[in-house]
Amino acid sequence: MEPRRKYSTALHTCHPCRRAIPYRIYAVIHTCGIIALMYHHVLSILTANNTLITCLLLLSDIVLAFMWVTTTSLRLNPVHRTEYPEKYAAKPEDFPKLDVFICTADPYKEPPMMVVNTALSVMAYEYASDKISVYVSDDGGSSLTLFALMEAAKFSKRWLPFCKNNNVQDRSPEVYFSSESQSQSEEAENLKLMYEDMKSRVENVAESGKVETAFITCDQFRGVFDLWTDKFTRHDHPTIIQVLQHNETDEMMPNLIYVSREKSKVSPHHYKAGALNTLLRVSAVMTNSPIILTLDCDMYSNNPTTPLHALCYLSDPKINFGLGFVQFPQKFQGINKNDIYASELKRPFDINTIGFDGLTGPVHMGTGCFFNRRAFYGPPASLILPEIEKLGPNRIVDMSIKNQDILALAHDVAGCNYERNTNWGSKIGFRYGSLVEDYYTGFMLHCEGWRSVFCSPKKAAFYGESPKCLTDIIGQQIRWSVGLLEVTFSRYNPITYGLKSLSLLMSLGYCHYAFWPFWSIPLVVYGLLPQVALIHGFSVFPKASDPWFWLYISLFLGGYGQDLSDFLLEGGTYRKWWNDQRMWMVRGLSSFFFGFTEFTLKTLNLSTQGFNVTSKANDDNEQMKRYEQEIFDFGPSSSMFLPMTTVAIVNLLAFVWGIYVIFTWGEGPVLELMLASFVVVNCLPIYEAMVLRIDDGKLTSRICFLAGLLTFVLTGSCYFLLK
Repeated sequence: MEPRRKYSTALHTCHPCRRAIPYRIYAVIHTCGIIALMYHHVLSILTANNTLITCLLLLSDIVLAFMWVTTTSLRLNPVHRTEYPEKYAAKPEDFPKLDVFICTADPYKEPPMMVVNTALSVMAYEYASDKISVYVSDDGGSSLTLFALMEAAKFSKRWLPFCKNNNVQDRSPEVYFSSESQSQSEEAENLKLMYEDMKSRVENVAESGKVETAFITCDQFRGVFDLWTDKFTRHDHPTIIQVLQHNETDEMMPNLIYVSREKSKVSPHHYKAGALNTLLRVSAVMTNSPIILTLDCDMYSNNPTTPLHALCYLSDPKINFGLGFVQFPQKFQGINKNDIYASELKRPFDINTIGFDGLTGPVHMGTGCFFNRRAFYGPPASLILPEIEKLGPNRIVDMSIKNQDILALAHDVAGCNYERNTNWGSKIGFRYGSLVEDYYTGFMLHCEGWRSVFCSPKKAAFYGESPKCLTDIIGQQIRWSVGLLEVTFSRYNPITYGLKSLSLLMSLGYCHYAFWPFWSIPLVVYGLLPQVALIHGFSVFPKASDPWFWLYISLFLGGYGQDLSDFLLEGGTYRKWWNDQRMWMVRGLSSFFFGFTEFTLKTLNLSTQGFNVTSKANDDNEQMKRYEQEIFDFGPSSSMFLPMTTVAIVNLLAFVWGIYVIFTWGEGPVLELMLASFVVVNCLPIYEAMVLRIDDGKLTSRICFLAGLLTFVLTGSCYFLLK
């Protein structure tokens, strides 16, 4: 384990969590229990008649034990940090320039007004405005997004001064004008009318799907929209870079630049990682700020002093040499009271992150991250220079961003063939090779020797939109699973490659995510095998009179008890924890299971997994109503729900049969019945969607029929397996 980091500088402090020592003691006890369980499995293999069943249980317990070890590596030294931005704010002349990267890719799944509010919220930071440059990457190449940003640039001239003069805290206009705390002054009312007028124009253009000439009020941009011809598609189009606002003419206003990189059907574009690398190069040419903030288009700024929190670390001479990035947690708005879909992702975004922070630092989460630009150009002690000098991280830009030579070079470095025979994506910039470019890039930066810091101020730095549809959530996590498996089965596996550069605990922490999809193995085995055995009168677990019975009970209660304590200590509730562990089962039987399938097909060149943008547009009123009422919405018929529905039916049958056996004969397989009961309670929303509901969010008759048929086949075929 790396030494505990305690800093007592004026700008920040670090405090170890009090639960670290009890967790270390429990880790020793639980480890002894796991060793005893493995010993029991070996004895069973040597003495059992059916070694296949024992081997399946052993495989499942090996996966569970390994995943517990990876989780425990993040529980041994968790830390909490506190920043004091008010001490840094007294020195505005020391503020470094800041480049903000906002990524969007589809104007229908990511509405242009969402992008506008995110851009305006960061442009209005409590920061020297002339030192902020906002770059919006439009990977969908949409004229609708460009039009929306043109409108935002005009509105910002009134919005930014209003925010700073009135100390407005909610600097997303949509949030401010929707809140009860908005000012009732005449200026505020006029601004609200301006905003509603802008919103109406943008939404009308988005609805029509085309920017008509009548909507363009700025003469200098009229010719830009002529680029959108019949041959222009989101997968095949030229580079478009438009400076919508620059601080040379608007002295106290931030730069706002629209970037849509060149796309060609015959050239790889590497999804979001490719878009971010394009922004790295374009910004290096135009502003080359030493600090970079990356944001998803739905993640608006909720705290105007967020950059100062980050600078408390990035400007500290005691740690800034090897500090690669400062990661803020992802927070989401509009989540229902008990978070039925576990959309907060509290475990990866809060609980695990403070554990990583006590080691080398948190993983990169894809958004809400302040980077040291130098971190993208090789290890701290070994600078890797790019192919041309003007892309170097230390260059001082002394020319206007409107200079024609600067714009020409920016267009050149945004070309689809620019990266050929260069180090971009391999040694420089965001890394290619995985759909989870954030996890992969953060891992490679840590392996190169960079550290990171987790910064979670009391007032959340960012708020975003989470999907409200179960289909969208599962689809998103299938993509994550495929990306994680791409790292797991590459030469950059966290075990084989990570141990060469990282500590054992840090490597195990990265393994916790890399091997995430492997959760599906024990969930499938424990979700079906003991229950089918119960139905056929066989026992796969020790009887209640057997001393080994209590080993299973203690491991189950200990594991779940520690998980619950983690959740509660980091501000969660019992109901949210229950829904979180239920969604862990749902993900294991859907996202992780189908992620494995997609990855296998992709590896065999039988399928190509693309980057499907998760929809942030929640315009289905009935769906939103069900979500607010905490009713599961299974949406349209999808094979993704077949495994979990099958497991639900099998466990219900096992539960009913187990109760019958106990009342009839007075004894029965207790552990199998307890497990089936636990699964049945977790599956109550599934039973409700199968039988009791008539709304559009129920499980379809097709899925229910196929699940019933699959249950019949499984229970019948497993009889011969158990014999």
